[in-house]
Amino acid sequence: MPFLRYTCLISILIYSLPSSADNKLPSGPKPISLKELSIPIVPGLLDGQAPIIVDKKSAIILGKALFWDTNVGSDGMACASCHFHAGADSRIKNQLSPKGQSTPPNKIVLNDFSANHSLSHKDFPFYQLENPLQENTQPKHDKPFVTGSAGTFGGFYQSNHVEKSSFEDCKRSVGDAFHTNGLAARRVTPRNAPTVINSIFNHRNFWDGRANNIFNGSNSWGDRDVNAGVWVTDSAHKITKQRLHLANASLASLATAPPLNSTEMSCSQRTLKHIARKLLPRQPLDKQKVHWNDSVLAQLSFSNKKQLKSGLNTTYEKLIQKAFHDKYWNYNESNPEFGKPLEGEPDYQQIEANFALFFGLAIQLYEATLVSDEAPFDNSRRDKDNRPIDLSAAELNGLDLFRINLCSTCHLGPNFTASAVNANAALAKTSPEVFSEVSTTTNVVNRIPVFLDNKPLVVFSDIGFSSTGVARATDDIGLDGNDVFGNPLSFSKQYLQFLAGQDEQVKDTVVKSVRSCDFPTALAVNFKPSYRANSVFNINDGVHAQPQDNQNCFLNPAKNAFLPTKQAAKAELNKVNSNKMLAEVGASFKIPSLRNIELTGPYMHNGSMASLEQVIEFYARGGNFANDAKETTLVFSLPELKFSEKNRRDLIAFLKTLTDERVRYQRAPFDHPELVIPHGHTQTGQNIADKVLAKDDFLVIPAVGSLGANKPLKSFDSYLSKD
Repeated sequence: MPFLRYTCLISILIYSLPSSADNKLPSGPKPISLKELSIPIVPGLLDGQAPIIVDKKSAIILGKALFWDTNVGSDGMACASCHFHAGADSRIKNQLSPKGQSTPPNKIVLNDFSANHSLSHKDFPFYQLENPLQENTQPKHDKPFVTGSAGTFGGFYQSNHVEKSSFEDCKRSVGDAFHTNGLAARRVTPRNAPTVINSIFNHRNFWDGRANNIFNGSNSWGDRDVNAGVWVTDSAHKITKQRLHLANASLASLATAPPLNSTEMSCSQRTLKHIARKLLPRQPLDKQKVHWNDSVLAQLSFSNKKQLKSGLNTTYEKLIQKAFHDKYWNYNESNPEFGKPLEGEPDYQQIEANFALFFGLAIQLYEATLVSDEAPFDNSRRDKDNRPIDLSAAELNGLDLFRINLCSTCHLGPNFTASAVNANAALAKTSPEVFSEVSTTTNVVNRIPVFLDNKPLVVFSDIGFSSTGVARATDDIGLDGNDVFGNPLSFSKQYLQFLAGQDEQVKDTVVKSVRSCDFPTALAVNFKPSYRANSVFNINDGVHAQPQDNQNCFLNPAKNAFLPTKQAAKAELNKVNSNKMLAEVGASFKIPSLRNIELTGPYMHNGSMASLEQVIEFYARGGNFANDAKETTLVFSLPELKFSEKNRRDLIAFLKTLTDERVRYQRAPFDHPELVIPHGHTQTGQNIADKVLAKDDFLVIPAVGSLGANKPLKSFDSYLSKD
């Protein structure tokens, strides 16, 4: 079993890929109960002399209301509209996008694409082989589509609507792809919606890591946005804009983006201050029934046992004032410094200007309650080796296969994902016996020495992200993309700049904390090796001691706590054909949790697989496409699965032990208000809001109280038509 540093943010592997497929015995980290994992602390959020949130319970109420409220969107979309089914999206009508997130315009093919299409079994998988277990057989079809989530009609924002209307004033038109019968259809996201359950453990969020671990109080970009900040009043009631740096707040960063996205929830050119002006005076969920026994909202619900009613007995403004420290909202004067409102409207007030702060943190606190740690795997008794003993023989064989086939190298730890970096690292310090061959530090980069054609190829990659060859790299570059300021999303790319002394190119300061002595093999050594070694730089190239401390290094710091000199690193970085400083992150995506996986289809970042059987077949044959970054991941042909139907069944049986029955039956904390969401369009008719818009069909998700629903949620493929 190759060593993998499971708790750093930038990773380096030390193996030759083909040999890994020969593994026959369970090895690597042992999956354990999610009950063992602590939610990462956000310093300064709830503690200290002046915490941002002074009433956690009210903040969670606020967050749950905001998450489920369709008033947040421009035309009836809530955050929950794409995350209502085990935290994911199970809709099947008008859910196709003709392209990936970054597909070049000249590569988008609309010939076989039809908006408002109802998905069926024959559509999946999108890349379908004659023999799904043999990678060299001919494809039956090869579709570049994405199963995303139907969102808004788009358009350009015109004005606020304080009155109770589902549609804001936006200038809308019929688009090139999303239309039906000559009318505009709702746009569909170019990525599949992952579950929000257990996402509190992720170090970064979104498939490409755009949601920064640091919340700046304004948007998704953390410290990258030098103009971000929040408005704060002092004891003299003077107001200033201050920088905010909240660690472990990636979900707050994430929350600020979808309400402004012109595909997901919004018209373009809309801001969170616009949303604040619309929502603050309103009763939360004023068009949605709230269960009388809702685990969070019951105390404010108008409902009773005889009748479910809409709304909460409060306003968003009152909830904010109760939940947050008054220095963020008690300045009641309008001020042009807070931003320019729409023409003819009064200047914003502090509570509106800071709405991104309230929105992001309240939703994070609510989503932090969505932890599914009551699955059969969690509740099983354990033997002395921490192996569950209450699972069936087939499920236990599936657990062994999960480790034999190296699934646990990416889907590791209690949340079954390497993206839970800080949480896994904290657990590794207290329970090192659980994580075999694991460093207990939290670096941000890993280094991958791989020998190909007898030549060393050294690659850096971001922990928690991987390229599996699901789709062509040109369809969606994922982590290889840039932020809105033109900076790389990847930590690995930034680390190479850091080594070369180009600190101004490092936008995430955690990258500078990466220690060479925590890589699995030496990056640089202060001697000339007498044999071919995995170290990349030696004393002849120029090396210097790492600037970070040497405490608790994974490798012997006397020999391995060295880096190349800035000159050596810069020279290597500038080489056209460098094999010492490569960041392979193209088409890499956040590794998702496997918890509740039987309920969260369709699968992969492009939603191209409808069932767990299709997913296992994909991995058994070694993926679909040989993207460059895939060549440094653990995706290769797996004989143990390819040639044994029983093994494939057993592996799926194990994966189903990760389903929490509370999630399946929507019991607390997974209960929720009513949600009415668009589910494709009727063949005739128009929405009242605009004559160019196709009329929505709707899917009604009934309000559920803390005791849950009578009927269980089903797997995605069970909703598909059989045509």
